[in-house]
Amino acid sequence: MTDTRDRRQPLSREEHDAVSPDSEDTLELRLPDELIALLEKESERTGDNPDRDHAAETAPPAGAPPAGDDLIDQVADWGPTATPAGVFHLVPVRIERDLSLVSRWMNDPAVAEFWELAGPQSVTEEHLLAQLAGDGRSVPCLGVLGDTPMSYWEIYRADLDPLARHYPARPHDTGIHLLMGGAADRGRGLGSTLLRAVADLVLDKRFSCTRVVAEPDLRNIASIAAFLSAGFGFAAEVDLPTKQAALMIRDRHLRHVL
Repeated sequence: MTDTRDRRQPLSREEHDAVSPDSEDTLELRLPDELIALLEKESERTGDNPDRDHAAETAPPAGAPPAGDDLIDQVADWGPTATPAGVFHLVPVRIERDLSLVSRWMNDPAVAEFWELAGPQSVTEEHLLAQLAGDGRSVPCLGVLGDTPMSYWEIYRADLDPLARHYPARPHDTGIHLLMGGAADRGRGLGSTLLRAVADLVLDKRFSCTRVVAEPDLRNIASIAAFLSAGFGFAAEVDLPTKQAALMIRDRHLRHVL
């Protein structure tokens, strides 16, 4: 399974503040009736304004530690997680160690069709350095299953990304990009297993995040199917400058249902 991200300039602070989840030209995602009733009850108990944008949803759960020092709450410290396929670990990329491997994956025709980063190592290096030298809103990682690096991930702040111009973003929405490195790991359900595990990891480690989002290319049927199998719901078709995408969302409040 492969996917690609929209490689435009990130949102400025002014642009981010202007993106409103209540904008009339964005998709409305309806909350379950049970959740609405629960939020109203909580608002009555605490005296919160029920019209404040997603206040109850974005508040950290009781007892949660404060947010980390960076924009993705220190992915490097998230640690391993158990999956049906084995122990999985997101390891932030180091150029000197990982460039050759990631570049080789990017030159696989099945990957290059959607990521569009085929070519000499300098192409991949530029893509990675743009994130590593940034403010931490996107963290490139190797996915290590057992002791084997076998996938590439980008964990990013969707609400600070240009994607936020195209859907009703909420504060701390966290995005996922994924490619499976080896052909032998594709087409057998491993992508779905790892997507579910990583989405759960995001929700477990990022207490301010209520939704994990993704925007695979609409042509990438295998990727969309993997996200659906991993508990993501299809929210909308999104017209991005570089592709027609499927907006996929996994909601914290539905994670144990889907």
